[in-house]
This record gives sequence, C-alpha cells and structure tokens, in this order.
Amino acid sequence: MTSYGSSPTASPRSRTNGLAVASLVCGIVGLFVFNVILGPVAIVLGAVGLRQAGAKGGAGMAKAGIVLGVLALVLFGVLLAVSAANGGFSWYVGG
Repeated sequence: MTSYGSSPTASPRSRTNGLAVASLVCGIVGLFVFNVILGPVAIVLGAVGLRQAGAKGGAGMAKAGIVLGVLALVLFGVLLAVSAANGGFSWYVGG
C-alpha cells in the first residue's frame, strides 16, 4: 500500500560521490598490497572526489582516501628502507 502522493517505483538515489568511494577502497587495499600503485591512485581519486564533494557529497571519504594513500606510500618507503638496511632483496630460491 502506498501513501498519497508517492510513486511505488521511485527510489531514493545515493548522493555519495563514486570517486570518493573508489579513493577510500584504493587507500584501504593499498595498505596491504600494491602500495606503490594504489597509493597514488587513492590520492588522485581523493583529490578529484574532494573537488566534486560540494555537488555530490562524500568529502569525508575523499579525505580518508587521500590520507590512506599517503600512508600506503609511507609504508612502502619504510618497507623499502628496512629491506635495504637488511641486505636488500634476494631472489635466490634454490638450494
């Protein structure tokens, strides 16, 4: 039963910015895998999403994506410095 003046097929659309969501997802995934690739992607998507946040919303997610992208790059730098201090990378597998 529908109320007076409403359409049964009308559904509210989400006003969340898709770029902000993509930035947040890339930032979260970038903390665990592909830091050097997903970190800058999260930063760029977050910056564009933040610029569009006035019309579409999602400013908080865009800011979080930027922060997580920067953290992913910092984590990559730390892991690179630790591995270089411990003798670098070794691809030797055999016995």
